[in-house]
Amino acid sequence: MEKIDITIIGGGVIGLAVAASIAGDDRDIYIFEKNGSFGQESSSRNSEVIHSGIYYPRDSLKKRTCIEGNRSLYDLCRAEGIPYSKLGKLIVARDDSEISPLEELFQNGLANGLEGLSMLTKEEVAEFEPNIKGVRAIYLPMTGIIDSHSLMEYFLARAKAGGADIIYDAEVRGIEKLGDGYRVSVISESGENYEFFSRIIINCAGLNSDEISKMAGIDNDEYTLSYCKGEYFRVGNRKNLLVKMLVYPVSGPDDSSLGIHVTPDLSGGMRLGPDAEYLGSREVDYSLDPGKLDFFFESMKGFLPFLEREDLSVDTSGIRAKLQGPGEGFRDFVIRHENEAGFEGFINLMGIESPGLTASPAIARMVKEIVDGIIFTWKW
Repeated sequence: MEKIDITIIGGGVIGLAVAASIAGDDRDIYIFEKNGSFGQESSSRNSEVIHSGIYYPRDSLKKRTCIEGNRSLYDLCRAEGIPYSKLGKLIVARDDSEISPLEELFQNGLANGLEGLSMLTKEEVAEFEPNIKGVRAIYLPMTGIIDSHSLMEYFLARAKAGGADIIYDAEVRGIEKLGDGYRVSVISESGENYEFFSRIIINCAGLNSDEISKMAGIDNDEYTLSYCKGEYFRVGNRKNLLVKMLVYPVSGPDDSSLGIHVTPDLSGGMRLGPDAEYLGSREVDYSLDPGKLDFFFESMKGFLPFLEREDLSVDTSGIRAKLQGPGEGFRDFVIRHENEAGFEGFINLMGIESPGLTASPAIARMVKEIVDGIIFTWKW
């Protein structure tokens, strides 16, 4: 049976960032991606926002990796020519009833050490964005947007330069703990089955990461994922030119999302979304519902008084793999070496939803530290 050092399951932005971080040192590293190319699921179906870290609890991994990742991404974009725009962001109180939660969010941002954070008056909001309506707003200059595809291309190129490789149309179907490693079974798109032995497995499977963990024998109820779908509508009729920055509500209806927001894109367009709808099954369905147009319009007309129903058209959708179910509170990222559970060399990354894109360089560094510790204590 063929033996390799490290198997990464999942070729999204997290799997690619991890591969780029750990490649080199004569390690045999393979990324197995079940789709025909990289980043076909959550990594390419999101708002492409570089988040600031204002929303997350002070001692959380989401906060730490988001803030570190924010700085790293801007450095990467400047150094490597990855398209981005540091637009800045407003979190807007539409009326006086939203000022108190806005101030609480502002204090959380201060506690998290965000750079350049400021609270704007109604007049200052109008100076920043004369075409939106709001009585107060938080201004976050560190928030922006990035070309996620170009970022993933960069991570993949760096991984390959370090000797890693990626295999597409390769779905992992079996993982068995075997001595000091794992027997992995993979099926190709053509139906061919093959097996190999891997010393380390890094589970970056996103939507299917809980199933991969169970496949290895790690049956942890805390890892069960819920699928939450979000849809986007595009703004047309040249109304996309009326807002320059990212514009967010104070909060979403619950902890499932940050609320429908305004996202300019790098091509000069503008999207509204995503909404948040928990799915009753694990079916991956990216179909769009034009019937949501009225809901999006009613949700956003308080921010965007210029908006009319005929300005909106369906755009795209994505699915987030969330550790919290409907109505449940905050759940943090899980980045864990499962050695205490008896699975030495198995590294789980669970619930890596927003701000996962922003946090990807920081998450990759965390995983590298774990991998380095395993590699240094192990020999074939």
